[in-house]
Amino acid sequence: MSLNEEWQYAEPGVRRKIVAAGTAIMGMLVEFEAGAEGAVHAHPHEQLTYVAKGELVFRIGDAERSVSEGDTVYIPSNALHGVRALTPATLFDTFTPLREDLLAAMGVSND
Repeated sequence: MSLNEEWQYAEPGVRRKIVAAGTAIMGMLVEFEAGAEGAVHAHPHEQLTYVAKGELVFRIGDAERSVSEGDTVYIPSNALHGVRALTPATLFDTFTPLREDLLAAMGVSND
């Protein structure tokens, strides 16, 4: 897999880049400015998020969870979820299976 090393803006104050991808799992760095939000959405992929820096509030379904550096968040397949950064923050997201939608949107090729 050939990765595109450039950051892409996903939403105002939120940028991301894919840093690793295999045949069934992928990893992505996501950086948030303070106050930035990742819109509520769902996808069929399981997601595991590690908070590398900052403080955020995750919404998963009807529940909210405050997290900070060193915390991990599990998001089940098809769960509605979103996030708001209280401070500048960096996340490492892992998805399985591959998020083909993100790979295509971010210019990652399967070669």
